[in-house]
Amino acid sequence: MVRRHPVMAAFAALYMVGFTARALAAGNHEFLFYAAVMAALAVGVAMVDERVRFSVLVVWLLAVWGFLHMAGGNVPIPASLAPDWTPPTEGARTVLYNLRPVAWGPKYDQVVHAFGFFSATLACAEAMSAAMPGLRLSVGVRVGLCCMGMGLGAANEVVEFVATRFMDTNVGGYENTGWDLVSNMVGATLAAVAAGRIGNAGRGEAA
Repeated sequence: MVRRHPVMAAFAALYMVGFTARALAAGNHEFLFYAAVMAALAVGVAMVDERVRFSVLVVWLLAVWGFLHMAGGNVPIPASLAPDWTPPTEGARTVLYNLRPVAWGPKYDQVVHAFGFFSATLACAEAMSAAMPGLRLSVGVRVGLCCMGMGLGAANEVVEFVATRFMDTNVGGYENTGWDLVSNMVGATLAAVAAGRIGNAGRGEAA
């Protein structure tokens, strides 16, 4: 993957190193946990890519999702831009994940969830196409793709729950988890509809 997509690999390496260094300097243990998870996921994607050879589009969508996730946990914002945020601990600072520009709109976190599992579901579509050449993306297959994306989203919520068991986090409560799952469903559904139209463009090209 690094050889085929050197620009993407450099982009991902830069933000991983930069945001991890920032978290270390700030003593942000929650983010260091997520950075470790991100590194493991990056290795997993690279291993799957050896077989699937993800398209340029999917590779970049996943890389941008990683950037948005890392920025979300690291970039501080004024509390005035997060009207429904409740500090989990005394002296806690709100970050980009808590951004809600308008009271009736989604939070940054929810937008990133939708974008991320849109990207992950497209990756699932390409993996299925590689495993089953000639697969027709029927309605049933698209429903299956949506379920795959939502399953990955549920796994993400399990990771967040694990983090709450041994450290103070900014994850939020039951309502936040529910909105995360709704956002995951929106992204997975959009990707399942779009799969085959945009998901296989540029397979194997360098970027």
